[in-house]
Amino acid sequence: MQSEIRDEIEDLFDHPPAAYHEDHFMLFARLKEALNTGAVRAAEPDSSSKTGWRVNPWVKKGILLGFRIGGIVDMSVDATRQPFFDKATWPVKRMTVSSGVRIVPGGSSIRDGCFIGKSVTCMPPMYINAGAWVGDGTMVDSHALVGSCAQIGKNCHISAAAQIGGVLEPVGAMPVIIEDEVLVGGNCGVYEGTVVKRRAVLGSGVILTRSTPVYDVARGVVLSAQGDDPLVIPEGAVVVAGSRAITSGKGKEWGVSLYTPVIVKYRDEKTDSRVQLEDLLR
Repeated sequence: MQSEIRDEIEDLFDHPPAAYHEDHFMLFARLKEALNTGAVRAAEPDSSSKTGWRVNPWVKKGILLGFRIGGIVDMSVDATRQPFFDKATWPVKRMTVSSGVRIVPGGSSIRDGCFIGKSVTCMPPMYINAGAWVGDGTMVDSHALVGSCAQIGKNCHISAAAQIGGVLEPVGAMPVIIEDEVLVGGNCGVYEGTVVKRRAVLGSGVILTRSTPVYDVARGVVLSAQGDDPLVIPEGAVVVAGSRAITSGKGKEWGVSLYTPVIVKYRDEKTDSRVQLEDLLR
């Protein structure tokens, strides 16, 4: 079934017709259902890959198709008090008590076409975009964003105001990956296809991008993205926001330093005891 829908989506994306018909909308609905149930993912684990993940560009093409074929409609419950005008193909995700997800009231929104695992907790206001995957037991805290196609593992905590960037285009680019049991601290930003391996801890205010090197003082190495590969934060790394001095020119003369993420240690019993409290909130 997956290969059939993949081929149809690839063909429709690469050869857009003069007008879209019912069978095109039905094809997109099949993709959305597969995304909702987790049968397909924008990126998925792959033990043969250097990063442990592989991208599924055809899934991203299907998500983009939804924007291409949908018209803007009024989906407001009350257009005066809470207007909602968006693509007809991308309503909010339908959930029930049987979904096993806590959605605390207060302005949160989850777009259709994403997988939300059992016992996920959504604290208001937060937003999860199309194509995302959020594993069982994860908490998405207030003012947090899980961007389009981002992959969040099991039992993670995406803390208040954290931004997990979306990577929808180009279709072959790796989306942001947060593996199992990762703690993303408040006001963190993870962007540009970064992969954060399991059980890592990102301290408050850490910003990770492909263009920013990470100084691992615990192991004496500098981590950076090479070629088209993403930046990879190692398993169990504890990352904090740091700085490095400019060593030449006016920057040195003025005593200017640049922001940089720093791995200060790797997760230990002391770290585990500090993050154990998160389990009480689920």
